[in-house]
Amino acid sequence: MIRHAKIEFNESGTPVAQDFDDVYFSNDNGLLESDYVFFQQNNIAARWQNHPRRHFVIAETGFGTGLNFLNTWQRFNQDDDKSVEQLHFISFEKFPLEQTALQQALLAWPELTELSEQLIAKYPVAMAGCHRLEFEQGRVILDLWFGDIQDTLPQLCYSESGIVDAWYLDGFAPSKNPDMWQQSLFDGMANLGRENCTFATFTAAGFVRRGLSDAGFTTKKVKGYGRKREMVVGTLDTANHNTTQPAYYKREPQQLTKVAIIGGGIASATLAYSFSKRGITTEVFCKDDTFAQGASHNHQGAVYPNLQADFNSSSEFFAHSFYYAKRLYQQVHHEGHHYPHDWCGVLLHGVTDSKVEIQTRLAQKGNWPTSLIRGVNTDEANKISGIESNYSGLFIEPAGWVNPPALVHALFAASQSKTKHKVHFNSEVCDIVETHTGYQLHDENQNSLGEFSHVIITCGELTARFSQMQALPFKPVRGQVTRVAANNLSQQLNTVLCHKGYFTPQLDNTHCMGATFEKNTLCRKISEEDNHINLNQLTSFYPEQLGITADSMLDAKAAIRCTTPDHQPIVGEAVCEETLINNFAPLRKGQQYDFGDTENPYHSIYVFSGLGARGLCTAPLAAEMLVAELCDEPLPVPTHISEMLHPNRFIIRDLKRNKR
Repeated sequence: MIRHAKIEFNESGTPVAQDFDDVYFSNDNGLLESDYVFFQQNNIAARWQNHPRRHFVIAETGFGTGLNFLNTWQRFNQDDDKSVEQLHFISFEKFPLEQTALQQALLAWPELTELSEQLIAKYPVAMAGCHRLEFEQGRVILDLWFGDIQDTLPQLCYSESGIVDAWYLDGFAPSKNPDMWQQSLFDGMANLGRENCTFATFTAAGFVRRGLSDAGFTTKKVKGYGRKREMVVGTLDTANHNTTQPAYYKREPQQLTKVAIIGGGIASATLAYSFSKRGITTEVFCKDDTFAQGASHNHQGAVYPNLQADFNSSSEFFAHSFYYAKRLYQQVHHEGHHYPHDWCGVLLHGVTDSKVEIQTRLAQKGNWPTSLIRGVNTDEANKISGIESNYSGLFIEPAGWVNPPALVHALFAASQSKTKHKVHFNSEVCDIVETHTGYQLHDENQNSLGEFSHVIITCGELTARFSQMQALPFKPVRGQVTRVAANNLSQQLNTVLCHKGYFTPQLDNTHCMGATFEKNTLCRKISEEDNHINLNQLTSFYPEQLGITADSMLDAKAAIRCTTPDHQPIVGEAVCEETLINNFAPLRKGQQYDFGDTENPYHSIYVFSGLGARGLCTAPLAAEMLVAELCDEPLPVPTHISEMLHPNRFIIRDLKRNKR
């Protein structure tokens, strides 16, 4: 659990960290000091003029009040001559300020108000991991990592060429914060640095200079700011070729010349949006006459994370995915692309003894911010829901519901407003055929639908139809959701109810209840039996409270969810089973060497599927991760989550267990 910083404000109005007995910024003029020490001494402005990439990455040790970030953001906006199109700022913080304290601290800089208000509005909860915050429609990205930098720095995904262009080596003074100023930090900075990566730090302490030199930086002393006589700057002449990515879980950038997206649901929509923020055009192939006719076509869908008592990889992914998805959906709505929704919360009722036991354990362990999820007794649950029941539960207050088809349309509209995509409706891709220059898409009559450098398959349960997907263990699960008429009792419901299924507050005087789970079928035919299964499940827990009967049923929708054995999406390059096994056969003996280097024959074909019933929650962050991978940008997830979603994971696990 992440703990907020304990602070006080001195007579100058400067925040002081009680744990470190040190100020967050200078009493004299912290903004000018930040600009001189970090922005100017890293020579950022000049380097923006002719940078080899569209994005420039700055990493910082110690976010504090965000002053360095805000100053750099302001300078980025003021520079009209730069070639860099995107500012990417990575910062680490062990003890984040509370939002109210951050707001008070930044009152000292009225010239930053326009930017600081945006930061405060998106400032995340105190939860470990990477919080990707986007500003100015993705033109400025802040990856805010909460946790001890000794733990979080090694979690960043980076390749042999590194990802960071400049380091702001900040934080409380070495004498006040010795746990941070360690050789492991300096080595980690070098590991992440690209060729000609620079650093600047306010301190001139000898052990800091020597540690950075030992890590590979060329260092020198320069004039310090104000009354400080000296400070240290330096350069990493060449990347040191370290990586956090094992060869079998690599994610490699691509030269994207012509990209095809196959599918028309939430995965395709979020993928198109992530591409559009970067000015990358795509062609979208949807087999239906409009978007969201598959698993994304229900009248209402709940958006909430699937959390467990322990802060494990799966729960971490769901929690961060949820917050990222909500920020994205709110941004799209703010841009004027509207869709029906309500962030009314989701109440997980403890309808059985086993559920009560699980929920009690989650609440007692305290691994999650109570602003995200908290335990509620029966009286509290009744007050939240607006109906009387005998159940306690867990309340996920920031969650809610959306209308998925309208949301998908809004996402595509928002994408088109940034970068024009070409959309082909009634275009069902049945085959992907390699050519000398890329891949051709064919329909069922083997007519060519175009040739592309890269193809991304995002078509749910139809993903398995392609020959390049045969090594992946996708499993179809049919689900039927029943729509019922609202009544005087059901209209009192204030929040999404989850029991064994779910029941939504009214939209257009109707509710959605569901859903069934039927494995190994592709049948989409509406089943009256399934409608009654949904009804009986609801009324077994709420026999009278909602007033729903068989006469309430209006219609239903059935779809096939695309799931995986470990219930996690599959995101990355397609898998050739034979090549993967041949390359990494030494894993059977526990060896991490003597790997083969045969190129994947499905290179440049990617898959983004297996979202199951949680696509509304997980699709945005997973899409952002895939596009960041392709564009050689920092990933918005730690290494262990990147590996958890990697298409190779199933075969690699089997090899490590000597099962293949």
